[in-house]
This record gives sequence, structure tokens and C-alpha cells, in this order.
Amino acid sequence: MNKFLIVLIGPTGVGKTELSLRIAEEFNTSIVSSDSRQLYADLKIGTAAPTPEQLQRVPHHFVGTLKLTDYYSAAQYETEVLQLLDSLYTQTNVVLLTGGSMMYVDAICKGIDDIPTVDTDTRQLMLQRYETEGLERLCAELKLLDPEYYQIVDLKNPKRVIHALEICYMTGKTYTSFRTQKKKERPFRIIKIGLTRDREELYARINQRVDIMIEDGLLDEVRSVYPYRHLNSLNTVGYKELFRYLDGEWELPFAIEKIKQNSRIYSRKQMTWFKRDTEIQWFHPEKETEILSYLRSMITSA
Repeated sequence: MNKFLIVLIGPTGVGKTELSLRIAEEFNTSIVSSDSRQLYADLKIGTAAPTPEQLQRVPHHFVGTLKLTDYYSAAQYETEVLQLLDSLYTQTNVVLLTGGSMMYVDAICKGIDDIPTVDTDTRQLMLQRYETEGLERLCAELKLLDPEYYQIVDLKNPKRVIHALEICYMTGKTYTSFRTQKKKERPFRIIKIGLTRDREELYARINQRVDIMIEDGLLDEVRSVYPYRHLNSLNTVGYKELFRYLDGEWELPFAIEKIKQNSRIYSRKQMTWFKRDTEIQWFHPEKETEILSYLRSMITSA
């Protein structure tokens, strides 16, 4: 296999964006985003989506392609990215995938289990039940129908709980029975680069990034999507905190501090997830020369 997928990952705020542009320029290739929220066209500021200037520097894919009301899943992402890669590899032998959504990265590198697609009626029924009965009731039901998955799922994440119940009801089987977690073979080589910083350094960057987002108009962006706040696409750090400010529950300075705090918590979750992967070669983001040298050696020696 002489096709390569460079996977550039790391926690939020670590510095992936500028380095991804430099790597793409070095190998004269494009960038495939693995950020599950940058897919939405209306969430530019809060997701730190590429700027018009950055989009002009390097072609990007899977950025700003969805409406907030569009249903999208990691399984759809896997299918569509693999189709795109087939096309891109006719023009180049190197493509760059970058972003912080752990499930999306794994969807491309390892593959998603072949779980049945949920039909529209089941999806609408479960969403209606979530809205009328609440998450706690659905969690109790999941405990009865699939106790094994109940033990490991994030019970505060309605999307995960609802999806598992959808599969249970639609198939008559447990969601667990479809989760084989077998790694799929890919027709390209994967080179994983992880970016890391000292915790204090990373937290300072996250805090500064939130301040810049506020200055750039995040509150106005949140106001513009407020009517859709119930959608899963907006169950996202930066938006859910400012919704509570707009609801009158929190003062603005407190909401901004909560964005910083929740961003730091999310960065820890990302690092915990990534640290399990022994294939990742870790670098400080400012070691650009070393990173490019490592990538060149991996590609030329293959």
C-alpha cells in the first residue's frame, strides 16, 4: 500500500489547526476534518472552524456541510470519508485527517460496528419519549433491556442512551450484541501524530481561546441558533452554557467561566481516550520540523 492517511489528533486548544495547514502544504494535499461539530455551517465561532483565509490556503472537507437539523452519525461519516479518500487517492498518495472528535477518528482508523440504520418512525418515537419522559426514565429502561451497555454508557449523554434503545426496539436484540469492535482493514497506511502540552500550558491556551471566541462574537452566534437549542448538534460546550445565560439562569461572566471549565474537562477526556492508542507518536505542537521529518521518513521508508 503506497497510500497514506496522516492522522493529526490532540485535545481541544492544543494547536492542531496551524500545524495541520503546514503539513497539508508540505505534502500538497487537502484536509479532512474529524470534528463532529465543524460539520454544521452555523457553528463557526464556537467550534473554531477554519477561517476563509485558512480554507483558501488548503482545501478542506467535511466543514460546514450540514444544517443544524440534519441527522448525522459516525457511521455515515465513516462511509462518506472512505468514499472521499478513494477519490483523493487518485490525485495524491497522502491525505491529512485532523480533529478532536474521538469517535470520528476511530470510525476512519478502526471502523464502526455494522449497526442497523434506525428507521425514521423509531427515531421520532424515541425523541418524543425523551422530550416527554426525560433521560432518567430512558436510562432505567436501558438498564432492563441491555444491562451490559448500561454499565459502560455515559448516562448523561442522551444521544448514546437513545440510540441504544432505538436499536433494542427496532431489532429485538441488545445494542451490545452489535458491538463487536473488530478493527477493519483499510486500503491505506495510517500514520498517527498526537499533539500534547503540559497541563498548565494547555489550560492557559483553552482559557485564552474562549476569551477570543467571546470577542469574535460567540454570544451573537449562540443567539442566532437559540431556537434550535433542543437539538443534539447544540449539546456542545460553548453553546449550552450561553443558552443558560440567555435563559436568565446564569450571569454572563459565570457562563464564560463554565465554558472554560467544561472545555478543560473535555480536553482531559480526549487525552484519556487518545492515550489508550499505542500507535500514536506524540510531539509538542511547536516541534514542527521534527514532525515533518518524522512524517517524511515514515512515508519514504514504507
